[in-house]
Amino acid sequence: MSGSEAETATTPTEEPIPSEWVMAPAPESLATLVAAGHSPALAALLGRRGVTTSEDAEHFLAPRVQHLHDPLALFGMKEAVARLLAQRKAPGHVVVVGDYDVDGISSTALVMATLTACGISAEAILPHRQHDGYGLQPQHVDRAVAHGATLLLTLDCGTSAHQEIALAMAAGLETIVVDHHLPGDGPLPDAILVNPQQARCNYPYPELAAAGLSFKLCLALAEAAGRSVPVEALLRIACLGTIADMVPLTGENRVIAALGLEALKDTRSLGLLALFRTARIHPPFGASDVGYRVGPRLNAAGRIGSADGALELLTTRDADRAEELAEELERYNTERRATEARVVEEVEERIEARGALPPILVEWDEGWHRGVVGIAASRISRKYRRPTLLLQVEGDSASGSGRSVPGIQLFDFLSQWGSEYLRFGGHAQAIGLSISMDRIEDLRGRWETAAEVWPEETRRRRYEYELEVQPGAVDHDLYRDLARLEPYGMANPQPMVRIGPMQLKQLRPFGKGHLRVFAKGSDGRELSLLGWNWADRAEQFEGEFEALGFVELDRFSNRPELRLVEVRPYG
Repeated sequence: MSGSEAETATTPTEEPIPSEWVMAPAPESLATLVAAGHSPALAALLGRRGVTTSEDAEHFLAPRVQHLHDPLALFGMKEAVARLLAQRKAPGHVVVVGDYDVDGISSTALVMATLTACGISAEAILPHRQHDGYGLQPQHVDRAVAHGATLLLTLDCGTSAHQEIALAMAAGLETIVVDHHLPGDGPLPDAILVNPQQARCNYPYPELAAAGLSFKLCLALAEAAGRSVPVEALLRIACLGTIADMVPLTGENRVIAALGLEALKDTRSLGLLALFRTARIHPPFGASDVGYRVGPRLNAAGRIGSADGALELLTTRDADRAEELAEELERYNTERRATEARVVEEVEERIEARGALPPILVEWDEGWHRGVVGIAASRISRKYRRPTLLLQVEGDSASGSGRSVPGIQLFDFLSQWGSEYLRFGGHAQAIGLSISMDRIEDLRGRWETAAEVWPEETRRRRYEYELEVQPGAVDHDLYRDLARLEPYGMANPQPMVRIGPMQLKQLRPFGKGHLRVFAKGSDGRELSLLGWNWADRAEQFEGEFEALGFVELDRFSNRPELRLVEVRPYG
């Protein structure tokens, strides 16, 4: 989290809700893990991440391929593999419909490569965000039929596409759905469904992203077809969707992410190598490289234009074409940032003009780009500490995305009005939906009224730190211990550290609004603090202060430092 994100946002008529600093509780498994030989600090960190035994700790700290579960344990997987294998001798071919985000793109790249390797003819379709909207659409079914397909395979979509699947079945297209989105309370699609979120699936780890499920499908299909399984090559792509889709980085997701990141350093993919050059990253790779450098560039293609270029980048074997596509994604990403900034600015102007704010923020405009309303909603929800829905108006309907805040399950909340949406789906805290314009004002009012029961605490910025140390303890040993928990992500956050008291020695602004702070602790030791976008917060370092932040390595000095999250007077 950057310094600007750490500020408590208020409107002119609201009093700020003070932030709360809370020490994370000691886990029940602390004594067991200490007895197994782990330091108290590492044992506490592991325990809070669901580790309860020494075997769990070994799996967490040293993920291996052997820790992955059997793909055939997924409900529907055996049937899906059998149907795909039968396609080798059946007329027609497979049409694969993915999604336009990193999870969908990487899933499609994985499955297309594996189908080809197994001798199964296939064609890929990625929906166009502006022209098609999310997921499987009737025009995709029409296109599959026109191209002579006999089997439809959806990746990262399809669980809620009942009408489209019915159209496919009526046209003679059998359908396989590989998806991880919540099914809701309605009926399941009339298809072979591989989705660990469905009630009839007892898979040991239900939190896989679509890329993880596609990885599993590829493993099972290749083995059943008698093909050698290029596990490392598959993991390189599967880790991209897993990390970018913000699923919990625990269990199998952690194995996929950790091993995939390790394998990325040896990639021979011309597209990935070109993308690394434009993104200015190099091995060793971390989750932040994918989350903040690679992911946004792959996502930008589907947000601003067509995701086809991102898919081609992951599959091309032409060096010149790889460079062209990487530069194209770079241009898309630059445009995406500018477009997103305009939407955020317009939404903030409307919000600031409203005075007292409702518990849920809902705005729409025909001038907004549908491809950026989701990330704009994420920014607004973080700043104002309220679930936020932003929609683009097109004709007589509006389509967009919603993002929530900790403590509020947005999917469950909005599901109460499910029958009034044109389309609806998503995860607990991130949703997509379409609404008729003649219903949107009424629904906004009903949402705002229903959300009044949400406690004020959901708008409090609550920081849960895991270690409290003096500046002298921030050394290479501490950094190495914390780094053993990487890759960081949901359910495995980067450990937050509380340090203080300290006194200012020197302030050094740099770059465009950044700040480096040199401070001295009560233990007499000095520490470097780094504040991104903190140049306007220099007054917070007056007198004795304490800080929250993340211990990271300054690549220039090769010394551990604290990346700032929040500062307050000590005592």
